[in-house]
Amino acid sequence: MAFGASANEITTWILSLFGHSEPNLQPGKTNKSRRLVARALARAHCISRGAPGERDLFIADRSLGHRTHRPHFVAVHCQEVGGKNYEASMSHVDSFVTELLSSDAMKEYSRARVYLDENYKSQEHFTALGSFYFIHESLKNIQQFDFKAKKFRKVVGKETWSETLESTPTVEKEKFPQDYYPESKWSRKGFIRTRWALADCAFDLVNIHLFHDASNLVAWEKSPSIYSRSRQRALQFVLDRITDDRYERLPYFVFGDFNFRLDSKPVIQSRLCPACNLQVSRSDDTNQLSKLTFREFGNDQKLILQVEKKLFNYVNQDIFREDNGTSLLEFDNELSVFRGQLHELEIAFPPSYPYSEDSNQGREYMNTRLPAWCDRILMSPSARDMVIKPENEEKSIVYDNIGPNVCMGDHKPVFLSFRITAGAGKPNANKHKCCVVQ
Repeated sequence: MAFGASANEITTWILSLFGHSEPNLQPGKTNKSRRLVARALARAHCISRGAPGERDLFIADRSLGHRTHRPHFVAVHCQEVGGKNYEASMSHVDSFVTELLSSDAMKEYSRARVYLDENYKSQEHFTALGSFYFIHESLKNIQQFDFKAKKFRKVVGKETWSETLESTPTVEKEKFPQDYYPESKWSRKGFIRTRWALADCAFDLVNIHLFHDASNLVAWEKSPSIYSRSRQRALQFVLDRITDDRYERLPYFVFGDFNFRLDSKPVIQSRLCPACNLQVSRSDDTNQLSKLTFREFGNDQKLILQVEKKLFNYVNQDIFREDNGTSLLEFDNELSVFRGQLHELEIAFPPSYPYSEDSNQGREYMNTRLPAWCDRILMSPSARDMVIKPENEEKSIVYDNIGPNVCMGDHKPVFLSFRITAGAGKPNANKHKCCVVQ
């Protein structure tokens, strides 16, 4: 048995990686090597901007990660493929994929599926999403769903699909309708779904990218903010699509960059600046809000916080790191709207965004946004039942970040590790008879 896994039990790891710098996967517990791994890699600027040598580092670090955790199945979800300058950078993505597929680090993965939305000339369809799936040689007869034929097909060999994902039968890709966008301005936001059958169970993996907060000042004005409402509407759109009557309903995992933010006004007033005077500045020509300045009461009038459209300069960043910033989770409310539809394991890591992109400041946040847990791994109730089983040892389930002291770009990686038992999550899943670990 490869990795000590039994024939009817496979372990799972879901990971989210973000940023401009190359991820540095640090050695950790092997958990007896009994893991099936799925990885969500959101905001992969690193694969679009990485200079020669940097990509080599990323591949080497993937090797460290997969040999430490010994995954059988790796799912990598990327947002902003190509980065901000995607027209000039998309060729780097293709080069990276070629190197990754042929690297020694991934040589034990005999099958792969790569889906890259690179068609930036089609504004109404372009999402800049990328989904990567790698299957270990020990995992036998894994199947992927053909959405056009409405049936599972055995996964054989390595394939890369790009540009025309709308017509690719094994993915479902949609960009959000234009009126969903704040101010109805197009941006690269949407979702990609794939469907898999392994370990006699079937499930969906959904790559998602929701709207960001364009202005700290606008986010401050209302609670919840207009951006929060836009994200709520878009996420419900995704959930409605993946649970409609076109296909059999299955457990699903949704992971990527949700851009969830803390509720700005309450967190500032009650936690960050509870004893401060507020000075409001407005522009002379339009009278629009231009700056918020918070100073301590008293003679010193110490400057505590400055907020502008793209500035969030707080005097003490330790509050976001102490006890992993969990004292601020009471202001992380965007997921509460989906109670009963989506579940998440307990968060025990600091806000994942926005970290400094200075390679010497791996623990520091940029002074651009209120730090928040933007990057999440969510699941349906039935998927949660797949993850949390009485027979699973507690240590076999891990939800955490990677590289807390290393520059990873503006987002930190987040991963979920767990085991899948044959037939989990679907009463009649054994009809697929799809997966054996040799």
